Amino acid sequence: MPRIPPLPLATIKPPLANAINDARQSGVLSSTLPVRIWAHRPETASNWLATINSFYSNSVLDDRLRELVRLKIASLTKCETCQLARKSAAVSDEDIACLAANNDRFTPAEQSALTFAELFAADYQSIGCTEFDALKIHFSIEAIVELNMFCALMLAGGRMTYVLSAYEDDP
Repeated sequence: MPRIPPLPLATIKPPLANAINDARQSGVLSSTLPVRIWAHRPETASNWLATINSFYSNSVLDDRLRELVRLKIASLTKCETCQLARKSAAVSDEDIACLAANNDRFTPAEQSALTFAELFAADYQSIGCTEFDALKIHFSIEAIVELNMFCALMLAGGRMTYVLSAYEDDP
């Protein structure tokens, strides 16, 4: 049971209700429950949802890499909703079963991004020039900035969902 009561979808006013519907249909949202809790602050919830959507509609990171990073962070935040959701068919069950950054099934670029995501979520103070130099081998500056922002959003979203206990299935 969520710690804050979610608003029923029918009571959420546009434009947030439309944004929730669009994000659900496009696969950006796997569950509406967290957003129905955020809907107690509709303008802020709309902005958060627009930010999430921007990573899926206008990204310099490819779908597979973004999904690997999202799932890596979900495994660290223990966000059940995030762990169960699938946002890219380019990631297999075998990929998910071994999200270790040093696994040979991942490209060097994916390994670098997974290492960064793990440190970002679990040991951010250890990130330094060495980690950024490793990213620069595989990614443009724009992609590194986006990876950093995506990690931050996934970490925050996973923690919010966990803290709110927002895990019920949608009606």
